[in-house]
Amino acid sequence: MNKGKVTIGMTQFTCGADREANLAKAESQIREMAKRGAKVICTQELFGGMYFAQTVDFKCYDLAEPLDGPTNARMRALAKELDAVIVSCYYEYAMDGLYYNAAAVFDADGSLLGNYRKHHIPEGPQYLEKFYFAPGDSPYLVFKSKYATFGVLICWDEWFPEATRILALKGADFVFYPSAIGSEPDNPDLDTSATWRDGIRGHGIHNNFYVCVCNRVGREDAADGSGFMEFYGCGFVSDPWGRLIAEGKRDEEDIIVAELDLDEIKRARDILQFHRDRRPDSYGEILKMGI
Repeated sequence: MNKGKVTIGMTQFTCGADREANLAKAESQIREMAKRGAKVICTQELFGGMYFAQTVDFKCYDLAEPLDGPTNARMRALAKELDAVIVSCYYEYAMDGLYYNAAAVFDADGSLLGNYRKHHIPEGPQYLEKFYFAPGDSPYLVFKSKYATFGVLICWDEWFPEATRILALKGADFVFYPSAIGSEPDNPDLDTSATWRDGIRGHGIHNNFYVCVCNRVGREDAADGSGFMEFYGCGFVSDPWGRLIAEGKRDEEDIIVAELDLDEIKRARDILQFHRDRRPDSYGEILKMGI
């Protein structure tokens, strides 16, 4: 079965306190990617604002929006105008006291394909996400859009191979990983960019498909002046063999556009039979937190 080719795009920009300015920057990058032929476009994690999870402040709950809020309304209209699929990452208000780190996916006609809620929620110095986000209760979703079939996993999700495997088994040809990753405040000399890239490339190799990773970039100071995060950008795309086919700049705003040959997925899977040789009957122990 011939699947053909699809061009994808991903944002990479600095975020500030002005939400309208952030949305305008996202729209500008999306329009530029569409001009370059991108038909499936992903925004970076929580692109509407600064990374507020550096500190604990219940007032930040007011930043959350419902699924049909202004950020997604703008992205929905843009998808329809540009005839492009758009993954819109946002802070979701579900009900009073219940908030998610989420990604709404709009098809090229502006219709909602689904809403994925981040499953894995980190907690560490200046990554204080458990205060702000409930663990996602959506399934691991595969979106069958006008131009491609794909999944979305958000930031910390990308470190867990089980989630990516599920999306591959559900029929995704590629996965977007919108992220906000950078410096490690308690280990300031540690650069995780290569570890991040190589770990996710491994997911692509083990499932013989494309992985498409975007990230924010630039320094963002904590609201209370207690520290800062330095997001390094470095978005990338790798193919079913783990080869890098597109890379974003380090520490600079950029856009990432890449053409994916979806027929290469079948070729890779016919040569490296990872899915055929799986033994799910022997994996029961992994369902425990500790073995």
